[in-house]
Amino acid sequence: MMIYADHAATTALSKRALAAVLPFLQGKYGNASSVYAFGKRARQAIERARRQVADAVGAAASEIVFTAGGSEGNNMVLRGAADRAWRVGRRAHIVVSTIEHPSVLAPCRALERLGARIDYVPVSQGGRVAAESVAAVLSEETCLVSVMLANNEVGTVQDIATIAELLKERGVPFHTDAVQAVGHIPVDVKALGVTYLTASGHKFGGMKGTGFLWQREGAELPPLISGGGQERGHRAGTENTAGVVALGEALTESVERMQEDAGRLRGLVAYTLQMIQREVPEVRVHGAGKEHLPGLLNIGIPGARGESLVHLLDLKGICVSAASACSAGADVPSHVLRAMGYGAREAMEALRISYGRENTQEEAQRVAEEIVCAVQKIRALSGRETHAVI
Repeated sequence: MMIYADHAATTALSKRALAAVLPFLQGKYGNASSVYAFGKRARQAIERARRQVADAVGAAASEIVFTAGGSEGNNMVLRGAADRAWRVGRRAHIVVSTIEHPSVLAPCRALERLGARIDYVPVSQGGRVAAESVAAVLSEETCLVSVMLANNEVGTVQDIATIAELLKERGVPFHTDAVQAVGHIPVDVKALGVTYLTASGHKFGGMKGTGFLWQREGAELPPLISGGGQERGHRAGTENTAGVVALGEALTESVERMQEDAGRLRGLVAYTLQMIQREVPEVRVHGAGKEHLPGLLNIGIPGARGESLVHLLDLKGICVSAASACSAGADVPSHVLRAMGYGAREAMEALRISYGRENTQEEAQRVAEEIVCAVQKIRALSGRETHAVI
């Protein structure tokens, strides 16, 4: 029987979200922009979901823009901030951390080619961004700072509120990629103090291809996609009514269950690590700390490449990853671990386990046992190869 322990990559559509969305995949398929009653029912469902999302993150419904996911939302903010600076004749200067998701780093590289100046702020070995490091690179041209709320590979949660306070004094807009955080830890846009926040539905029991951007009232950005007037002109394209309904319902459920789920997930992570340490005491924990996502564990075991462990565990019906799903299969060291100060070999040894609400302690025990067996197998094979060479 398969054990799925890669919830940081994606989650199953929740049963509650599925029940809510089925009518909009069948009988209630109207276009939400249509003015007749059939279309208005779809519009009402979208606006209900918008209120659900707003309530979940402490926002006003008018500040929520539905997107196709975190990558689109991040591009909207980064490219929109640069475009706004260029429109008034300023050079765009953007500050990001070195451990951001590729959907932040890739647009930054593209903007650099167009003439923007990008500063990449370093992190500590625990994966933390210091407010002082951000302050050190700010300039009069800074049009945006972007620091993720929770890291997708190691699970470190940043002190966003402290950075936001610093930026508020300077009048600099602040974006946080909250894809891994929303639905898993408490998120309140007012408490965070940010200007923009992005999230993705499939990370908390919604459908793939859905997400949202929160932009503080008065800080609206130019649209990334032009066309019709959907999403109040912020994002053109026929609304994905079914996906939006699922997102709203899944997020509401996740917030309701958050405290209970978080406590249980922390227990599974602690149990898994304890079992591995018993047999492999030299195991490293990447990104350990008090402020951390509850269900995510990133480890490194000397002499065992993460990709090798993933393949061996897959043969046993266990799904884990060696890096983020967006870079899986790329035979390169994790840029996150490299930024945290680990060497290339250590970064290649990374293994990410991310539990969800369906996982049990029995499954966690089997995950740990199979990891230990896989490590022993890799080391045995490595030893024989070394002996043959000698």
